[in-house]
Amino acid sequence: QVQLVESGGGLVQPGGSLRLSCAASGITFNRYAMSWYRQAPGKERELVANITITGDSTNYADSVKGRFTISRDDAKKTVYLLMISLKPEDTAVYYCNAAYSPNYRLTYWGQGTQVTVSS
Repeated sequence: QVQLVESGGGLVQPGGSLRLSCAASGITFNRYAMSWYRQAPGKERELVANITITGDSTNYADSVKGRFTISRDDAKKTVYLLMISLKPEDTAVYYCNAAYSPNYRLTYWGQGTQVTVSS
């Protein structure tokens, strides 16, 4: 049974920090590229960051570059998203995604965790 479970979301003031976690089970974790997406109310889901199966390469949306860091721990089968200097525009539900590498024929999604940045 495949599961991706996000945690670490919450309410934070502008300029604050949060670290999201995504714990995977039921997959061969080191064969999956991992990503974080987010979806704000009334907007489409967008890619925030992704990381290769080896962790040697990462990519970020321009809006979060320099503020967010994605990482993975294969021993714990967990992917992280460290978010600093948070802005109200970062408010969204954040989703974890796993994509089988190299053909990406199979993907899985978590249920999401809410991040709210507000004074």
